[in-house]
Amino acid sequence: MATRTAPTLGDIEEARERIAEHARVTPIYRSETFSRLCGRDVQLKAENLQRTGSFKVRGAVNKLATLSEAERAHGVVAASAGNHGQAVAWAARELGAPATIFVPEDAPMTKVDAARHYGAEVRFVGSDIEESLTAAREYVEECGATFVHPFEDELVIAGQGTIGLELADQLDELDTVLVPIGGGGLCAGIGVALKSIKPGARIIGVQTAGTRPGGTGFTIADGIAVKHPGELTMSILEQVCDEFLLVTDEEISEAIVLLLERAKLVVEGAGAVGVAALLAGRVTRGSGPVAIVLSGGNIDPTLLITVMRHGLTQAGRYLVLRTRVPDRPGELAKLLALLGGARVNVLSVEHHREGMDIPIGETEVELTLVTRDSPHCDDVMETMRGWGYGVERVS
Repeated sequence: MATRTAPTLGDIEEARERIAEHARVTPIYRSETFSRLCGRDVQLKAENLQRTGSFKVRGAVNKLATLSEAERAHGVVAASAGNHGQAVAWAARELGAPATIFVPEDAPMTKVDAARHYGAEVRFVGSDIEESLTAAREYVEECGATFVHPFEDELVIAGQGTIGLELADQLDELDTVLVPIGGGGLCAGIGVALKSIKPGARIIGVQTAGTRPGGTGFTIADGIAVKHPGELTMSILEQVCDEFLLVTDEEISEAIVLLLERAKLVVEGAGAVGVAALLAGRVTRGSGPVAIVLSGGNIDPTLLITVMRHGLTQAGRYLVLRTRVPDRPGELAKLLALLGGARVNVLSVEHHREGMDIPIGETEVELTLVTRDSPHCDDVMETMRGWGYGVERVS
């Protein structure tokens, strides 16, 4: 197999020309909210608005555009937790090649369905991306198709690096760039481009703590759920990446909620890690403008609902509590009327009678309330105690 080498600035500039008819030049937005929260100018590079919903289409198109007609006729194969598979499927449809995508068995169905919609055959193999990669390579050996690696390919890396060229065009002043890292292709490509054009810019790679050694092995940032970068990407990152940071799922969740609520941008877990790092105070150097690459927006709707509910609860926008009321007609209605008079919206009510140590003649009630913020939660609980109800907050 040919030795893989890092792409040059010239390779990335050629990639920009090659993908121009297919990939969008994504917008960059200054966020007043995040700028105020972090005390520095914050710019959001919205790759979540890219075709297929992530940056991956850049590398996929650049790779497939270099294949001969005969190679395209034999088809392309990829292994992906989601975004790379979608991108290869879309690029294959646009450039006239059949595509087969191998995905882990628990890959998000939103991303799987999208790959199928673009015309690819999807095969579920393995519990993680490494097992899917092994199966994809074995299939390539059998059928003679072209394997499109998600990050260990200089053409793919060069395609992702076109984001760096756009950042240089869009921002006159750039102190720091925060880039998600899974396999490392995105950060490697952006780093090569920006270190050539704006050598003073700091490139910071952000990873999820869940998949690092000692982590749980699980993360809501499934797009970067890779145990470690590849050999090629790591060799590049060692040259162009100034710092590596880790964020937790809790911090990622908060970033997703704030991006949706304040910036009106739907971003998946992997795409939110840069915002999470900044909000957590982990970016300790520099005071100039910081650009954050929102790498994708393909979050599964069920996960988004869970994240939003959790985030709103942590922010004091939901209050779940338990209390007891006499088990006779009208008592629950009395409590609900009191809450209504206090301008508290009741979202749900659950009765608990069986299997609990509750005196005869009483019933436990669990209430989910919509509140304004954490102080309002405390006020509601204190008000209920003033009405004579014992109150216990449900964590």
